[in-house]
Amino acid sequence: MDEKNGQAQQYWKANISLIVTLLVIWAVVSLVFGILLAPALSNVYLGQLPLGFWFAQQGSMITFVILIFFYSWRMDKIDLEHGMKE
Repeated sequence: MDEKNGQAQQYWKANISLIVTLLVIWAVVSLVFGILLAPALSNVYLGQLPLGFWFAQQGSMITFVILIFFYSWRMDKIDLEHGMKE
């Protein structure tokens, strides 16, 4: 029983580590690029829109969707590594 408990702890440690990493990436894209650096990025244009506006309006949403797919793919691998596959 102790081995299963240790394996479950490792599984949740990997899961929480992945979640924290992905949330930090999303926060950096959303808050830092979209809000804090928006004035500095407004001098660079992506198409006809300033880069700061693009990060604030589109970049954080696109990043979030990419992170969802990455989370799903990575969790499948973590499930297999720890024997938690359904």
